[in-house]
Parts: sequence; C-alpha cells; structure tokens
Amino acid sequence: MLKDWIIQTIDFFYPPFKKWMPKQTFRYAACGGGNTLLDIFIYYISYNFILNKQIVHTPVGAISPHVMAIFMAFIVSFPMGYFLNRFVVFPGSTLKGRVQLFRYFLLVVICIGLNYIFIKLFVEQCHIYPTVAKILTTVIVVSFSYLTQKQFTFKVEPAEVNNEQQ
Repeated sequence: MLKDWIIQTIDFFYPPFKKWMPKQTFRYAACGGGNTLLDIFIYYISYNFILNKQIVHTPVGAISPHVMAIFMAFIVSFPMGYFLNRFVVFPGSTLKGRVQLFRYFLLVVICIGLNYIFIKLFVEQCHIYPTVAKILTTVIVVSFSYLTQKQFTFKVEPAEVNNEQQ
C-alpha cells in the first residue's frame, strides 16, 4: 500500500534526527517539505509550459498566468497534503474524514492569510530584508500549522489516547 511505503521510507531516514525531534514531527517535516516541493514543481510546469506564461481568459475575467499557476498547483498539493497528514503524520485521529478535510481546508486558508500578514509586517513595518522575513514567516506559520493540525485538525480524543496506551 502506498501509505505504508511512504511511512517506511520516511522512517528509514528518521534515526539521525531522533535526538532533536519526535517521529511525528519528522514525518510532518518530511511530508510538508515533499508536498511543498511538489507544489513548486507543479507551479513551474503550469506557469512555463501549460499556460506558456499567457493570461487566461475566463467568463469572469482575465487571470494572470502566475496566479492561475498557483491555483493549478493548489489543486494537486491540497489533496496530497491532506492525504499525507491524515494517513502518514496523524493516522491516530479519531475525527471523521469530512471533519478533518473541512478543518484542513480552513487551516490552509488561515495559513495563506498568516503568510500574507507576516510578510507584509516584517518587510513593510519592521524593515526586515524580504528573504529573512520569508524565513521568519515560514517558521511561525509552519509551527502554528503543526500545532493546529495536531490539536485540532487531526485531533485524537482523550478517551481514545487512554485506551491506546493500555
């Protein structure tokens, strides 16, 4: 099964990181990093080859190729990210799948907003160099995302935790 293969592959690389982070955090970093690379790759292919850097004309108006490429990448990276988080990173969640999916979508929207707010704040108000601002923003948003997914999106009910430990 694909899920088992992904878990085995990620866990194979975990031992050197054991001192610094729990396995779940490592899986989150590996899945999130892989999904981010996939998102960037799809963006690149969409922008340069599928859209050929051309404006997309729709019934509701024109969409610039760099914005349309974001949507195209999101169509793939969103379900991939959900799958990886649900079945690889947080497989013990006791919430129903549709609840997890809704919460995951909500979290993604919030993270997009946080990225925008923090990058604007750091660059325009704090006058931090944009690359450094992006790094700070990423650390904050990824930390928030991990904690929120663990405690909210893919939460394990306390009764279930107690039953699993016995």
